Amino acid sequence: MGLGRTFAVALVGLDGYLVEVEADISQSLPAFVLLGLPDASLNEAKDRIKSAAKNAGIPLSRRKITVNLVPASLPKKGSGFDLSILIAALQASGDVRPSGRTVFLAELGLDGRLRPVRGVLPAVMAAVRHGCADVVVAGANAAEARLVPGARIRSFATLAEVLLDFGADPGQLLLPSGGQATAELQESVPPPALPEPDMADVAGQVEARTALEIAAAGGHHMVMVGPPGAGKTMLAERLPGILPDLPDHQAMEVTAIHSLSRTVGQLTQLIRRPPFESPHHSATGAAIVGGGSGVPRPGAVSRAHRGVLFLDEAPEFDRSVLDALRQPLESGSLVIHRASGSASYPARFQLVMAANPCPCGMSGGKGLECVCSPNQRRRYLGRLSRPLVDRIDLQLTMQRISLADIAAGDAAESSSKVAARVHAARAAQRERLARWGLDVNAEAGAALLKKELKPPRQATADLDRAMDLQVLTGRGYSRVLRVAWTVADLRGLPSPDRDCVGTALAFRQQVKAA
Repeated sequence: MGLGRTFAVALVGLDGYLVEVEADISQSLPAFVLLGLPDASLNEAKDRIKSAAKNAGIPLSRRKITVNLVPASLPKKGSGFDLSILIAALQASGDVRPSGRTVFLAELGLDGRLRPVRGVLPAVMAAVRHGCADVVVAGANAAEARLVPGARIRSFATLAEVLLDFGADPGQLLLPSGGQATAELQESVPPPALPEPDMADVAGQVEARTALEIAAAGGHHMVMVGPPGAGKTMLAERLPGILPDLPDHQAMEVTAIHSLSRTVGQLTQLIRRPPFESPHHSATGAAIVGGGSGVPRPGAVSRAHRGVLFLDEAPEFDRSVLDALRQPLESGSLVIHRASGSASYPARFQLVMAANPCPCGMSGGKGLECVCSPNQRRRYLGRLSRPLVDRIDLQLTMQRISLADIAAGDAAESSSKVAARVHAARAAQRERLARWGLDVNAEAGAALLKKELKPPRQATADLDRAMDLQVLTGRGYSRVLRVAWTVADLRGLPSPDRDCVGTALAFRQQVKAA
């Protein structure tokens, strides 16, 4: 009896760590010992592995099998270690040849089939980064694994096929007949994507459409306050349709997050369109920010990375949930700490919030009388804290649409026309911000905006006056400058003029917040 060694990957957040799986068979009473901080689901692998090996035709040794997952100090969880543990045990008993630095990522069924696991994309990325380009996965994970440049992927439907590929005796193996098992695990063809909502559907609301275009062009956050039926939700749902496709490095980030958080279906291609997340207002802090037992899972803010997080009826969310957004809005990332460990996730999203002006929604309208007291109206919008609202670049008050707006709806611009201007503005930003490693104006820091990107003094006269009158905070001053640069990019100007700054300042209407 000897020692077997294979490799797997442990994911902590999106960070993958190479795990060396050692198996030793000793002359002792039958037992299966698993070491190296396995969680409950990983401890269950012992029984899955025994049944899978027996049904593949090569049962495990009847001696004591000790498996050690190195480094032992790193917590390990999930069923993705099944295949690597079994191959290491069979190497120790001499039933298969050594696999070198091949990484194994698959769950085992009791009948010996290889089942897909979550997080294959970030796991394969980590394997390649650590110099292990040869990866074995389940057939249903093959297309996703092959998205990683430099990876050499081998996929199988059953354990018997894996063992045959690694030198097991064909006479012992119980191979599937006629490729039946392979056919069962073939990837389903994804349904055709539905067309994105079009801006041409929005009647009236010229000012809101302009604000949405500015938000798309510069990656700015936005809040809309208005009565029911004004078009707040319609506008928010059309924001992804005017955003440009994600470049390769951003698409890889987004796809890795969705690979980790997806529970059904397999990814077959990179996610190129900016994601859109719209959680219900009853969502908890863990659902929005991320969390859960064990190593924290990504929440809605991370699933919306490089896309849009839309909070409809924002004042109905728990205030602590809303305030938890303040840190990722500033940093573009999240580090979630739990007793069992911490996990880091990217969270650079566009926040769009929609709110009624009062609980009944009729405040400020004509014809329909508001039934809310002044104190109720103040408390309602007061659920949006002032520190949160101060981080929102575009703050807009909307009115009800009129019959004339509906009649003129056919003349509204389509998403394709708006998207063309957004694309041109983004190209100008990339060219200007490339030397600082930034993509959009919303990522520009206060120091950059007050030095290298500071507009001429005559252009910021109104902004400076607002600051002197203490209408703006220091953060608000910088955010107005960011929006002014975006307005200039949309107009094709080399830098913001006084009108650009005035437009940005006009969209900085403070929402009443506590």
